[in-house]
Amino acid sequence: METIISASLLSADFSRLGEDIKRAENSGADWLHYDVMDGIFVPSISFGEPVLKCVSASAELPIDVHLMITDPVRYIDRYAALGADGITFHCEACDNVNEVIDRIHKAGCHAGISVKPATPVSEIEQYIADVDLVLIMTVEPGFGGQEFMDCTLEKIAQARDIADRTGRDINIQVDGGINDKTAPLVRKYGANVLVSGSHLFCADDMAERIKVLRG
Repeated sequence: METIISASLLSADFSRLGEDIKRAENSGADWLHYDVMDGIFVPSISFGEPVLKCVSASAELPIDVHLMITDPVRYIDRYAALGADGITFHCEACDNVNEVIDRIHKAGCHAGISVKPATPVSEIEQYIADVDLVLIMTVEPGFGGQEFMDCTLEKIAQARDIADRTGRDINIQVDGGINDKTAPLVRKYGANVLVSGSHLFCADDMAERIKVLRG
């Protein structure tokens, strides 16, 4: 599958967010990754609906929303209406996974399911055939700039194997510590969507870094 680069807006300069969005677009990013944190499911609080409204009004790339929040089903329709193209939620954050997947699809978005580093892929195996994307967190969710966790590589391979056996083109996404050194590793283990934040937005030449990540 073609490698997709999703630029994480969590690492953008919020005082120049519109400019950084255009820089990512002009540098060859494929998606914009939009992290929503509630301070409950993860310790941090990030941006929410008002910022997404502004992002979707100015962005030309698909917006890849990652909900790191409790009870995500409550917010699906609102984030879809504000411009999300795909919505990914955590299996650990909800009681009824199928309900969330169905709500995302009914809202007209691609559905993704995510697991923290400590959660085995077996926890979501029964749902993979019904989603469009599986996100393997390669750091603990909630903070940018963390180092990649090598123990997640086997989980990427497991998710890819299960996804391929469905006969559907299901994206395997990774998020956390993705740079020029870790990108070849995750691609080798089966990831095709690479989320990268500080590695891209802190670069003088974002286009060159995106080229390297893509391989």
